[in-house]
Amino acid sequence: NGPFGKQKKKKPSFRKLLKTSNVKLENKLKNRQFKQQSTAKKQRKEQRKLRQAISDVSQKAPKPLEHYKTKPEDEEDEEFLESLPTDMMEEDDLEEIRAMAQKASFITRDLSSSAPVHAKKRKSDQPLEKYEKMPRKMQQSDEKELIHLLPIKDKSGLIPQSMEKPDQEEMEQEEQTESLLNLNPEEQLKLRSQKLMEKKLRIAALGSAILADPTCNIKKLKELRAMLMETDSCVAVTVRKLVMVSLMEIFKDIVPSYRIRPLTEAEKAVKVKKETKQLREFEEGLVSQYKFYLENLEQTIRDWKQKKQKGSQAVSLSCYKGLAEVAIRCMCELLVALPHFNFHNNITVVVVSFMNEPVKKVSEMCCEAVRKLLKQDKLGQASLATVRVISGLVKSRNYKIKPAVLDTLLSLRIKEVEVKKDSEDLAPKQKFMNFKEKKKNLSRMQRKVMKEGKKEMRLEVVSLKSSNTETLNIVFLIYFRILKKAQKSVLLPSVLEGLAKFAHLINLEFFDDLLSVLHSLVMSGDLSHKESLHCILTAFHILSGQGDVLNIDPLKFYTHLYKTLLVLHAGASNTDMTIVLKCLDVMLTKRRKQVTLHRALAFLKRLATLALHVMPDSCVGILAANRTLIHTFPKCDILLDNDMQGSGVYLPELDEPEYCNPQNTCLWELHTLKRHYHPMVKKYASHLLAGAPSEGSGALSIDLSRRAPSQLFEDYSVKDMTFNPPVMGPPSKKKEHFPIYNFCYLDSNLKGQIDAALSIEDQPESLDFAAHFAQK
Repeated sequence: NGPFGKQKKKKPSFRKLLKTSNVKLENKLKNRQFKQQSTAKKQRKEQRKLRQAISDVSQKAPKPLEHYKTKPEDEEDEEFLESLPTDMMEEDDLEEIRAMAQKASFITRDLSSSAPVHAKKRKSDQPLEKYEKMPRKMQQSDEKELIHLLPIKDKSGLIPQSMEKPDQEEMEQEEQTESLLNLNPEEQLKLRSQKLMEKKLRIAALGSAILADPTCNIKKLKELRAMLMETDSCVAVTVRKLVMVSLMEIFKDIVPSYRIRPLTEAEKAVKVKKETKQLREFEEGLVSQYKFYLENLEQTIRDWKQKKQKGSQAVSLSCYKGLAEVAIRCMCELLVALPHFNFHNNITVVVVSFMNEPVKKVSEMCCEAVRKLLKQDKLGQASLATVRVISGLVKSRNYKIKPAVLDTLLSLRIKEVEVKKDSEDLAPKQKFMNFKEKKKNLSRMQRKVMKEGKKEMRLEVVSLKSSNTETLNIVFLIYFRILKKAQKSVLLPSVLEGLAKFAHLINLEFFDDLLSVLHSLVMSGDLSHKESLHCILTAFHILSGQGDVLNIDPLKFYTHLYKTLLVLHAGASNTDMTIVLKCLDVMLTKRRKQVTLHRALAFLKRLATLALHVMPDSCVGILAANRTLIHTFPKCDILLDNDMQGSGVYLPELDEPEYCNPQNTCLWELHTLKRHYHPMVKKYASHLLAGAPSEGSGALSIDLSRRAPSQLFEDYSVKDMTFNPPVMGPPSKKKEHFPIYNFCYLDSNLKGQIDAALSIEDQPESLDFAAHFAQK
């Protein structure tokens, strides 16, 4: 070929291909596809114009021949040819049109008609001709084109049919499904595992590249995130799950320990170093990809809730639940792992909304994540945001939520709050070490750190106290609303348990109202035993803190607890013994100065009676509580003697501890418990019968004496229906299996027959033989 002739395009060399980036090749491919689409679009437009012109001519109203003015044939030919678009026609077509134009019949009939000029029309052909006369216009839509199909004929007439032009992706998917259907199950499984392995290797390669150098490879996050839209129906569900979890772990590793804020216009205008610019690009890309990832997770969850199916149909509706569970799990992990990073409040809103989900697995997952977050939060900001969202959820659902949602609030780490001045004066003052005493106990490095960070620590303490105060106000607002508006709700036990935990932090101004509400709840009789015990515990927590200054005698709460003790048993209420032991500690031990001897004796006797019909773990806890009572009130040892003190008879059925004459009875139950099968019950009963000495022959070991009653109840728990501690099995001697052999006088003949029966092992005849002699 010459210099101006056509030259063949040379293939690029391997070295040149290496220099060409992937992005450039993708851009070239996109440009080529765009050009092809634009040329095809132009051709379709020109064909549409041609058809429109022909249809316009066919729709003109025909006129009789006599009304036309005769014109020269040359002028008629020119006018008709000018009305047609001849620029896109071939010469043969033009010649045919000129030949047809010379005939007069061509002007008086439609172009679409191919019948003879003077032929008669049949009635059956009229609807077909009517349909053929209708102009066929393509429906103009930006997204999809319509393809006109053959019409359907019924009694009413012809029904036009059309369909959307299928996309290339859908056609590829159909081809894949057809190819899969042609394979047998073994080949399908093999093909799926092969594809899945390729995807896994791709995910692993991208993930390792990002973790190796996050700053330079931040753009690969986009490639990995694009795999969330996997369209291959064979592996789509598994690949999407793997990508979700992989991205979650990558973000947990590469996210910095600070919050990234957007740059201002002034900061963008300033020239910075190359390293700073690179860091800014990394932070901007990280935040944007993290946002898109969270949006994908949220969209997956929303599709499951709304039961929407995407147009690609790569994932069936039945698989959306599994995808949504993985997405929620990723959200929960990010909630706990990244409380300091961007969009944490958005994650909190999503997770808290699913705490009340009917699906048990999802609900438990979200509640556990919130519980972990509240336990590990040391700054208080994440806890405050979470409690606000929970408060909004409770209010929006009109208090119709699961108790587990409110139980998560028990994990709050609130120990100090901002106290008002009037309550500061009433609260007992604590003794603090002065600066010199602190300095003596510190090392040189600690002194230096203390000197530098003294101001920062003060600011942190102040901010923590203020956030804790605000959090606690919201928590009490939730509790008080439920106490006021939903007293018969299933949330009441959770509310009472929460009030019992945080009661020492309530302001003094609420004490009277709260105590009156608790008393009315206890006396109403609508509460279960566990709920009433929580009410009593809450009331005494209030009175043991700042409530010491109040002159209130909670005699009615003592009476109710004394009455409730005999309702407990070895069945389902055995688990309520923890609350009972806590109540006894707060009501009797910590308020020893306000408790009379008669009240202490009555509780000691009733607890001994209760120990006879509860499980061993509860019995150990009750006996330990009795030991504490004897040590707290030394005069209670009169119940260990048989002598009566004063007048009257003990009235065990009376529910008033002050008037049941407990001094006129004794703890005879300890002699029964001394022969209990549980070793710890035996030990504690013998210890109490000896007078509960602190040292000597009847004293307990140091380890046991230091354990609290509630701790002993947990240590020797029998909730798994096993012996705790385990009981030794019977001896392995065969003779001891038959006590009749040791205690009965047998003649030598019968004795020999039984020995012969015992020597035969694993044979049913020997067992029948032994049973026969046992009956004799």
